[in-house]
Amino acid sequence: MIALPQLVARWTMVGGGVLAMLAIATRVQADEASGPFGVDVTVGEMVPMRDGVRLATDLYRPVGPDSSAGTPVILIRTPYGTGDGRSPDGLFFASHGYSVVIQDTRGRHRSEGTWRWLLDDGPDGVDTADWIAAQPWSNGRIGMMGTSYVGGTQHALAMAGSPHLQTVIPVDAVSNMGRQSMRNAGAFELRFWNWIVMNAAQGSTAARDPARAAALEEMAANRLGYLAHLPLRPGTTPLKFAPEYESWIVESMRHGANDAYWRQNAIVDHPEDYPDIPVYLVGGWYDSWAGNTTANYRALAPRLRSDVYLIMGPWIHGQQGASRHGQVSFGPDAAIAEPRTWRLRWFDRWLRDDTSVVGREAPFRSRVRIFVMGTGSGRRGEDGLIDHGGFWRDEDAWPPRRAVPTPFYVHADGTLGREPPVVEPGGRDAATSYTFDPRDPVPTIGGCISSGNDIMLQGAWDQRGGPHVWNLREPIPLSARNDVLVFQTEPLEQDVEVTGELEVRLWVSSSAVDTDFTAKLVDVHPPTPDLPGGFDMNVTDGIVRARYRDSLASETLMEPGRIYPVTVLLYPTANVFRKGHRIRVDLSSSNFPRFDVNPNTGEPLARHRRMQTAVNTIHHDRTHPSHILLPVVPHAERGAR
Repeated sequence: MIALPQLVARWTMVGGGVLAMLAIATRVQADEASGPFGVDVTVGEMVPMRDGVRLATDLYRPVGPDSSAGTPVILIRTPYGTGDGRSPDGLFFASHGYSVVIQDTRGRHRSEGTWRWLLDDGPDGVDTADWIAAQPWSNGRIGMMGTSYVGGTQHALAMAGSPHLQTVIPVDAVSNMGRQSMRNAGAFELRFWNWIVMNAAQGSTAARDPARAAALEEMAANRLGYLAHLPLRPGTTPLKFAPEYESWIVESMRHGANDAYWRQNAIVDHPEDYPDIPVYLVGGWYDSWAGNTTANYRALAPRLRSDVYLIMGPWIHGQQGASRHGQVSFGPDAAIAEPRTWRLRWFDRWLRDDTSVVGREAPFRSRVRIFVMGTGSGRRGEDGLIDHGGFWRDEDAWPPRRAVPTPFYVHADGTLGREPPVVEPGGRDAATSYTFDPRDPVPTIGGCISSGNDIMLQGAWDQRGGPHVWNLREPIPLSARNDVLVFQTEPLEQDVEVTGELEVRLWVSSSAVDTDFTAKLVDVHPPTPDLPGGFDMNVTDGIVRARYRDSLASETLMEPGRIYPVTVLLYPTANVFRKGHRIRVDLSSSNFPRFDVNPNTGEPLARHRRMQTAVNTIHHDRTHPSHILLPVVPHAERGAR
């Protein structure tokens, strides 16, 4: 631990009445629990960008033996505040001999300029890297780290190109926004609506004014009420007091196509833009960016000559140090106990050329390291959580080469099985229809979510309502809803491991010109003395907006009554469905507020004034064999490594 004296920020009025912070410096000393160096901290350095905008930057520099020469630098660019000289990351890495630069992104907290979602973070990152390389305390070798948006700033700088950037460790990072995890096959993930409402109220330029801050905070406090009145329209809510936030969320919710609008950080579509540097991709099976993390590995690993590593744990967003979430525990081994220590080893390898660890020890022993969930006892522990368990395993590829894509077909009687349907088209059991009313969407209970903040639950939950679910207070299972189609296997006769990328391939029709189709994979735990009602644990899910069924780049409305093939891309996973459990797939047309609700009218996205009920149909006959494609790992090859 490093003892840090109180720092007092000093502000002064500059031209136009704008508050600017004067850089102040202090020195702290490392004790025996930290690294060998003391730390100089400078708060409030204003670094100029190419257009004259200055970004607030805090510096942490090592002080001690052999620290007079330039050091490698760790850069963290964040919209969430620098920590004002108290950053644990800054203090830790500086005490281990690195200079650390932590910067407020444009228009956030103490930085000047106007915030725009990641659009300025490429050029601003390049300018910051050039500034760092020119400093006498820097040797010009830069690594980056950080989570979520802060992971996105790493990808943005990497794709903008800087000769000083040597390596990145993007964790749960923003990328491929028009493909999955923001626009998800055309649907919009409302966690970003939530992010905008909350961050407009804190850290924005508007929030520096007390009156505007109060109005924005009131909107944030009443988010559940506003959700019922989407779509958001310009100038109609307190968000108008933060115009850059309002304009971004309105335009983003209206722009469904994966095209040039989503070009920033589009790694899967443009891997050629990524520099040939070592990359360590970190994600979790229940993280909101899980699908992009594995997709980025698949895009970069075969292209870059430099090392590309991937680790996927059972985690929710930004929680690599935790071994539990929702109502489930994965065991103590699931957590990364010292997240800064392993990052230090990675930076030592690529910024100091230390070859002693990477490639020899976990989590660097193999290029792919995954946590396979589901091998726990299934009992309820003293903490009240279900022991779902799991184990770590090294792989030589993602997805695992030995995983066999295996179709499990849906049938009219609600079963899910290996045998395809035999009924002829038009027969009595050839299809199942349900009524989807957008005024009564299926509630979200857990899943791959970040920025949920009281509107959504993150992670693994029994698919049952209760006081913890704001839009389903009654203890009613989602499977009881008439607009949720449930297909499940018989109790399994042996364990089945499902590890890899997953798709649900459906044949559908609708009475509407546009609608959504959702899919959720569920691990059905049988009743036990601990779980007398069983436990329906969500594993992964996905959605497709029908107008984007043929192409993510352009939309085509449906012809009512016509049968179309659609593919629902689920987030990746690694889970063992234990003997006696059931594999279940729930199909419906909403998952709210995980995704925005389709009004079924075919109006332009997020501009609708009407809603209409749709009759949606899943076809499951000989000609239209709807199924989920599960990557099944043969039982004999499943073991931990």
